[in-house]
Amino acid sequence: MRLLVQKSDVGEFRRRYRWMVLSVLIAFLGLTARLAQLQIFERDIHRAQARRNIVGTVTLATTRGVIRDREGRVLAANRPSYDVYVVPEKLDLDETWPRLAQLMNLSAGEDAQYKEKIKKQTGKLSSQQILLKVDVAREVFAALKTHKDELPGVIATPSAVRYYPYGDLAGHLLGYMRETNQDDLARWEDRGYRPGDRLGAIGVEQRWEGYLKGQRGWQKQVMGRRAKKNIEQFEAKYLEDPRRLEPVPGRDLSLTIDIELERSIERAMRGQLAGAVVVVDVRTGRLLAALSKPGFDPNVISGSMGKEAIGDAFARLYKDPLKPLLDKTISAAYPPGSTYKPFSALAALDEQLITPKSEVDCRGGYEFGRRFFRCTGVHRQVNLYDAIVQSCNTYFYALGELIHIDRLSGIGMDFGFGVKTGIGVNPEARGRMPTRAWYARRYKGEGFRGGFTLLSAIGQGATTVTVLQLTLAYAALANGGTLYQPQVVRSIETSDGTVVQDFPPRVRKIIEIPSERLQLIRDALHGVVMDKKGTAHKEALDGVDMAGKTGTAQVSHVTPKGVDPQKVWYFNRDHAWFSGFAPAESPEIAIVVLIEHGGGGGKNAVPVAMRVVRDWQDLRGEHKAAEETSERRTREQQL
Repeated sequence: MRLLVQKSDVGEFRRRYRWMVLSVLIAFLGLTARLAQLQIFERDIHRAQARRNIVGTVTLATTRGVIRDREGRVLAANRPSYDVYVVPEKLDLDETWPRLAQLMNLSAGEDAQYKEKIKKQTGKLSSQQILLKVDVAREVFAALKTHKDELPGVIATPSAVRYYPYGDLAGHLLGYMRETNQDDLARWEDRGYRPGDRLGAIGVEQRWEGYLKGQRGWQKQVMGRRAKKNIEQFEAKYLEDPRRLEPVPGRDLSLTIDIELERSIERAMRGQLAGAVVVVDVRTGRLLAALSKPGFDPNVISGSMGKEAIGDAFARLYKDPLKPLLDKTISAAYPPGSTYKPFSALAALDEQLITPKSEVDCRGGYEFGRRFFRCTGVHRQVNLYDAIVQSCNTYFYALGELIHIDRLSGIGMDFGFGVKTGIGVNPEARGRMPTRAWYARRYKGEGFRGGFTLLSAIGQGATTVTVLQLTLAYAALANGGTLYQPQVVRSIETSDGTVVQDFPPRVRKIIEIPSERLQLIRDALHGVVMDKKGTAHKEALDGVDMAGKTGTAQVSHVTPKGVDPQKVWYFNRDHAWFSGFAPAESPEIAIVVLIEHGGGGGKNAVPVAMRVVRDWQDLRGEHKAAEETSERRTREQQL
């Protein structure tokens, strides 16, 4: 009986043993298969992962392209900046801070301010880097680097800052920089942007971001202490070619503007609170200057003084009722007033509703229906020339009774009003050339009324234009009817000055108007300045040969409920205009001056235009003299 039990136990043990052996064998085969998978089939993958543990890639920074004016003067560039960061939990305020404050030359006020800032960083924030001070002096940066072992928790790093040497000059046109946000990173994931990068926010900086930005490079290097001790051996074994990709610097831009002409405009506008001035070359449509006032300093809001300074600056700018962030040359539309009269006259001449000798008796206004439309004075018998020279509203009221409003709108559209110019650097207003259908939609209950046409004939009512549109239209009057595409960028260049792409002038439209009619208008515009009865004659300067038209545009400013009208009197004043070209006989430039709420155009806008054109003449003489000197030296060297 005992033998039977023993035999049964041995058999059971043998069966279990066989299952154990089989299980071990299966496990061994599984491990062998997995080993084969790792070492044979996935060998390259794991080798690459191992190499990445030893080989790292360091990003090589690029440089943003430089922006220059037409004479090669730098308008936007990059300068080195040195920023100081601290990690609060690693910084000993009792032992380390006094030494840091000494090396940074902090005043008592700064010492207390920064110390308080560090103390506020509690919890998780205490383990993160915080920006202590931006753009410290080079000497301070060098001292912090020299004594870094004495300053645990302090990091001093160099960075590039966009720098605008001329401050707020041409600020709206050039633009400024801003930090990338999450939307930017998601939208332009394939463009290489990273958190903390800066990109163009408005103006040329934004429109030409793709050219200015440049491309980062990279370099492979070995990592780890053991690798660094045997660096040559590890580099030979693990660094594959290519080992380095050089960064590509951003392209430089050469603009069409002259920054000295911008400076001249700023001087001429010093006595005015707000407005805009645009100057273009009538032969090419290239922008020579564009100033919107008030402006802003792009150095501050691009971040050169830190994020707090950016926030403070924008808070002030948004609260300013004069709207300094608005580009008034492009993004705002205004009633043109009497500067529109030459186009009304061309429309009436084309329809043969008037002749140059047609006269109207101006007795101080024009009666139409039950309304009396007032004139600027009592001019008595005036023809077309007199009406433009003396800015007689009565003549154009009579013209407005004869012409269809759609024809007035049509001539405006021919000269580029009511449509965007396509300049592209900032959000652009279309302006408005109202038609009969537009008025019918606007005033559904009352419908169209004849008085609307009378107002449109003198550039009032619902008619609005931008300063740039008006400048290009007067350039077309000056050059014989060619409406150009406005141009800001003359060429794209490499950092060594090689031209990559040049932009020739572009014609938008050839306006089919007989030359004799254009000459009639140009003669009258010349009379506005040179004729003793001209509305601009009193402010004319000797030696400045100009033709143009003054304008005083009424505004309809509604005083908010509960606001004292005496406190907003400025915003109820008329806009002052002057639009013209120079020299009168052989035009080279067109200029438009708008003084927001400046009052009369002849008294307030004309002096600005005269001073700017005088300075332009001086600059033109200097440029020609410099070119002649350069050519003479070149000939002498060749000889």
